[in-house]
This record gives sequence, C-alpha cells and structure tokens, in this order.
Amino acid sequence: MVKFVTDSSCDLLTIPGVTFVSAPLTIRTDKDQWVDDETMDIHHMLDTLASHKGRSYTSCPGIEEWMNAYDGGDIIYAATLTSALSGTYNAAMAAAAQYQSAHPEVKIHVFDTLSTGPELRLLMEKLVELDQKGLSFDAVCQEAKNYLKHTRLFFSLQSMHNLAQNGRINKTVAAAIGLLGIRIVGTASEKGELEPLAKCRGDKKAVNEFIRQLKNLGFSGGKLRISHVENPELAKTLASQLKDLWPQADILTYPARGLCSYYAERGGILLGAEFI
Repeated sequence: MVKFVTDSSCDLLTIPGVTFVSAPLTIRTDKDQWVDDETMDIHHMLDTLASHKGRSYTSCPGIEEWMNAYDGGDIIYAATLTSALSGTYNAAMAAAAQYQSAHPEVKIHVFDTLSTGPELRLLMEKLVELDQKGLSFDAVCQEAKNYLKHTRLFFSLQSMHNLAQNGRINKTVAAAIGLLGIRIVGTASEKGELEPLAKCRGDKKAVNEFIRQLKNLGFSGGKLRISHVENPELAKTLASQLKDLWPQADILTYPARGLCSYYAERGGILLGAEFI
C-alpha cells in the first residue's frame, strides 16, 4: 500500500483517492490544549489565545504517532513543516528509521519542506500526482525534491500576538503592529525561517505586495493555494485579483487548520505558489 503522510500544518484531512494520514500537532497554554485534528474548535482556540497573557506553545507529533501514521504502508511518502521551527521533521525521521528497521522491505522518504501550510500542501499534491503517473519510488522522490525548488510560501499577518507569546518575536514589536494596524507580509526563507518582506497598512496594500512578490519571482500561472484564518473575504479578493492577472492559474482558497491558525492568527493569509 502507498501512503501519503504529513503533519497537520498541511491543512488537509483527506486526499481523495489515496491513503492519506495527518499527524496532528498540539497547541497548548498552561491551562488549555487543542489537538489539531478533525475535532478541533479553531474559533474557540483563537478567542482564548487572543486574550491570553501567558505563554503558549506547540508540540509536535511524537515518534509513536508517526509510527502509527506509517503503519501498513509499503511505500510511504511523508512531509513535514520546517525543521527550523519545529521538531516535527526529526520525530518523523526517527520514526521512519524505526519503522524501516522493523520492516526492511518498506520504502519511505521524509521531506523537510522548510515551509508549512499551502507550500506543504503543494508538495503533497505533487507527490500524489507523480505516484499516479506510475513513476518509481526513487523517481518520485527526486522529482518532488526538484519541485520544492520551484515553490514558495508567502504570508500576511495582522496580529503577531501568538508569535510573541511563543517567544518567536519581541512582545513590544508585536504590540506595536497590532496598535498601528500594520500587516506584515513575509515568506519562508531558504533556511525555513520566517522572513519579513514588507509592512503594509491595510488589506489592499498587502494584496498588492503579494502580487509584487509573485511578479518579481516570475510567476507565470502555476498553482496557487491560499489558506486563511477566519478571513474568507480577503482570501477571495486575493484570489480574484490573481485570477485577473493570471487566468490560467490553478487557484484554491480554504480555511487554515489549527497549527497555521495559531501562527497566522485571525485575519491571517498564507499563499503557496508554484513557479513552473
């Protein structure tokens, strides 16, 4: 059996026609916790964290959870969010080594996307596409590695409260951004870290910055995956303007799941782009 496995930052619960497993991350405070699976109440989490003054943090799926995700697979393609910001990749790799030791005939590869969200989704879609073409395991892995060189993640955040409470950025900086109504537009760097690109006042300027970044990188109409955190209006506006510029683009918008909602926060937008 061929299995496609990823963590919950991919924002997918199922992929039609294939065996797909999502290993959930967990978001925690000192009092509450939310497991990022199909039962998670994302709205409640966002409300709780918006007024939370203490520390909040995330926990990656452990080795046992990854082992359960791999169980039954003969050929396994796994992918995780960036190793620069999470231990998820290391846990997935450790589980892969144990699983392969117990099942030497199994072929398994774990991709560190150095990204998250829509860019991770693009990779999973590509892996399914390559496998369904009948390529060998090694060929699928090589093609997928090459594909990751031609995808990017961009994000627009109107709040950085959780990033501050998580210790990722300075709390004073986060508070100033919220008070001034600034949106931070950024990308996932080559090292898989959050890299700010611009400060924009208002949604319109943030959309324009997304478009500017795509044009500068030579986007010519590949796939665009747009996730949002309780902000379907802005996602729809962005998708509409992108479609006007690149009518041939394959564009999909959808709500972010728990992990991406935690980091992007209410109003946030993430854009995964395929440069072909």
